[in-house]
Amino acid sequence: MRGLREAAERTPPQRERYVDLLRAVAITMVVLGHWLVVNVTYDGAGDLDGYSALGELTWSHPVTWVFQVMPLFFLVGGYANGASWDSHRRRGVDTAGWLLTRGNRLLIPTTVLIVLAAVAAPVARLAGAAEDVTETAVWLVAIPLWFLTAYLTVVVLTPILHPLHRRAGWTVVAVLVCAVAVTDAAELWLGVPHVTLVNYLLVWLAVHQVGFAWRDGMLDDRRVAAGLAGGGLVALVLLTVPGPYPISMVTVPGEEAQNTAPPTLALLALAACWIGGAILLRNRAARWLAGFRPWLVVVAVNSVVLTVFLWHMAAVVIAAVVLYPPGLMPQPPVDSTDWLLWRVPWLVCLSVVLAVLVLVFGGVERRARRVGALPARTGDGDTGERASGSGVVSTVATCLALAAAIAGLLGITTAGATGEGPVGIPGWALALYLVGAGRLWIVALVRSR
Repeated sequence: MRGLREAAERTPPQRERYVDLLRAVAITMVVLGHWLVVNVTYDGAGDLDGYSALGELTWSHPVTWVFQVMPLFFLVGGYANGASWDSHRRRGVDTAGWLLTRGNRLLIPTTVLIVLAAVAAPVARLAGAAEDVTETAVWLVAIPLWFLTAYLTVVVLTPILHPLHRRAGWTVVAVLVCAVAVTDAAELWLGVPHVTLVNYLLVWLAVHQVGFAWRDGMLDDRRVAAGLAGGGLVALVLLTVPGPYPISMVTVPGEEAQNTAPPTLALLALAACWIGGAILLRNRAARWLAGFRPWLVVVAVNSVVLTVFLWHMAAVVIAAVVLYPPGLMPQPPVDSTDWLLWRVPWLVCLSVVLAVLVLVFGGVERRARRVGALPARTGDGDTGERASGSGVVSTVATCLALAAAIAGLLGITTAGATGEGPVGIPGWALALYLVGAGRLWIVALVRSR
């Protein structure tokens, strides 16, 4: 606690505290959303299962407009990555050094989760757990990793897209939005298969670019923010109610049309609502964050924010295994009044389990920041790096390592509860991820000497 107080007291006056608040709020909303929607069951035969209750809770689909806060993650990510990129360039840190910094901060805590899940699965089988139970458990634990797949990709592209933003500004965002509209139209009306898969990148890149714009003061005009919020809301209603897109902003099992798998123009409209609304609330929130106690809470949450995100579904698995077999937690039918009422004690139990996990693994995230912040070799700014062949080689090698980690994460998150491999994770995906993440960690240690 003393360290958190010192961190809060040392906060420089120029820091945009609202960015940290948005990150904390977004994490909280994602965790609550998953805990409320994911229905985990355990039957008398010892079978563990998990699925989204949205398929049965059709009345809740409009509520997903509130809980779908991934746009805030990428908005905040764009702001933070833009600020970090500028800071590192001013200090002469090369591109490889910056990528190592950002990559290790994310991948070291993630590696701990993946390795422990991969070890726990065969151990549980040796202890008598059924194979399909361990497969489902690993799949549930891995649900948050899809976000890191997309986010790490935009991090890798930041050294290219941030300078492009400085030259072209809103034009980059407009081009990305138009590209999303074209791919959606090609699949919806022309029947071109799989073309919208590129939207997994285009949609989040567009929001990330808006984060650059916010950091550069291009959203300071409240009329711009109001236009984004109002225009986004109008577009969202038109695209979903009479339009071709579903109302739910979260994947619904069994539905052919989805707004997140892959992301759609409707999700971009929701992103505009969130971004505009967040900017409109900025001044009021800044006054509140000027107080020491509110800011201390935000600092505390952000000190373990990645740990909370990574481990919140592991808390679901642990709670289900502990509470369901002895009958300590009932399992009423989904969409019944009892099911809704029992969500409250369920959330309390999950909060307790997650708190323990954060106490155990939160230190990994803090140490990862120190590894990520290790000094990198520098040149004479941009010119020095371009003139250095070794700088180019180092950057390419770092990008390849990040690409391997991203490909591994993609393989893990798309495998589902198939149990490929003895650890419940496809062997090739696990190996590829560990090679990429391991190389980043080793290179960061070597460069620090």
